[in-house]
Amino acid sequence: MNELKMVFDRMGIDIWEVIEAASTKPFGYHPFYPGPGLGGHCIPIDPFYLTWKAREFEINTKFIELAGEINTYQPFYVVERSMEALNNHKKALNGSDVLILGASYKKDIDDMRESPSLKLIELFREKGAHVEYNDPYIQKLPKTRKYNLDMNSVELTKENLKKYDLVVLATDHTDYNYELIFDNAKLIIDTRNAFGKRGFSKGGVVKG
Repeated sequence: MNELKMVFDRMGIDIWEVIEAASTKPFGYHPFYPGPGLGGHCIPIDPFYLTWKAREFEINTKFIELAGEINTYQPFYVVERSMEALNNHKKALNGSDVLILGASYKKDIDDMRESPSLKLIELFREKGAHVEYNDPYIQKLPKTRKYNLDMNSVELTKENLKKYDLVVLATDHTDYNYELIFDNAKLIIDTRNAFGKRGFSKGGVVKG
């Protein structure tokens, strides 16, 4: 789905509309959704144990490795979409204030293992942005295997939202007040279609 998202974006096709249309099939259908990257321990890591073992038997697990490449690229793709969206508003990413919504790898949990949000923070910083985050389940980013970001969750208020040049929804927590965010953010990159599903799809929302 992440690969199709990138292909469809280039074609001017909304991947979320395609998924919604496909869901009208009355049988034998299970939806899969794109996102900003994969987290947790299972999908991003465990299949590569099989890849490593298969090499001992001189077998290449091409699909596992290709899927890994595509999914690993997703945070980079989100940053590219962010740069493009800001550019359309005559704003450079370098020097911009960016808020990441969600630090956990999926909604309504406090598990940060392999969360793509951490990579997003790193990439935005490398591009010269000032980055903060909010997550109702994670008040402080702990040191992980790859990252030691030493950041605290900022309060999600009307006044705070207005000060950011870009808000990136990385994790679609149920607790978020999407109307509040939509009404007060200057520009939103929605990697989960959380705003579109709630009818907030016009104006400053860009699907990432």
